[in-house]
Amino acid sequence: MSRSLVLAGKLDALGDSWLGTLEDWGDKGLKVALIAIVVITVVRKVSLKAGIGALIGLVLALGIYNSRDSLANIFEDEVNNPANSQPAAVVVITEQTPAPAPGVVL
Repeated sequence: MSRSLVLAGKLDALGDSWLGTLEDWGDKGLKVALIAIVVITVVRKVSLKAGIGALIGLVLALGIYNSRDSLANIFEDEVNNPANSQPAAVVVITEQTPAPAPGVVL
């Protein structure tokens, strides 16, 4: 005998809301952690150059994190449809020996 359980209304979405809450906390926690790393780097090094480098790292990390869905779609399309991708660029390099300077005997 098979039994099934159907939850009523708001109890049905309880698990989804917990997962959504954890996801929101993870997003905010990542940003707080990156900002903390920048502040700690500036305080430890007492250097404007270190602060600028940490801020550039923060911007890059957040940019990659915020575009994770579109990047995932690009990689997924590349893996699933390799025939539709752009061909690799081919660069032909011809080696030429320079002419000797006048008056130089080889």
